[in-house]
Amino acid sequence: MIEKKQESKNPFQQLVQGRRSIRRYLEKPVEREKILTCIEAARLAPSADNVQPWRFLIIDDPDLKAQFAKEVFSGIYFITKFAAKAPVIILILARLDIIANRIGKQIQNIHYYYIDSGIAGEHIVLQAEELGLGTCWIGWFNPRKARKFLKIPRKYKIVSLMAMGYYEKKPSGEKKRRKLEEIAWFNKIKEKD
Repeated sequence: MIEKKQESKNPFQQLVQGRRSIRRYLEKPVEREKILTCIEAARLAPSADNVQPWRFLIIDDPDLKAQFAKEVFSGIYFITKFAAKAPVIILILARLDIIANRIGKQIQNIHYYYIDSGIAGEHIVLQAEELGLGTCWIGWFNPRKARKFLKIPRKYKIVSLMAMGYYEKKPSGEKKRRKLEEIAWFNKIKEKD
């Protein structure tokens, strides 16, 4: 049996426990220094074969962001229009290489650039949290319109978007998560359905 630890005083655990997906932002610009601190955290993330496929296109110009949001969050993507109110939208892109991301995909049937970009993106999320910024991963948007609007070359895959800004109010209460013994086992699977 896996024992759950008491409330941790460990700063990293507190950071992770306090992080929330934020959907309401203040109309306060985010300092570029803070944005670049978050991108620096992402730059230091691990990646398959050290390919570092991630690239980040940061939209912090209010007019450009409003036009972009109108394009990519329209139609069936309207549910993510809250991101238009975030002061910053980061496009997480991937530049694929031959070995890890093309041949590796064929052999292992895994898109490593998704994993690599996810790790880098989560570094952004955690660094932002430490800086007092809220973030929200966004997968529900129109990638074709995003590519066309920003004239993104085909050599880049659009992985996801991330909203970022100072939050109006952080959601309270404990996050709903599965119990530790439901998701982790030692030496053999003990899942009960």
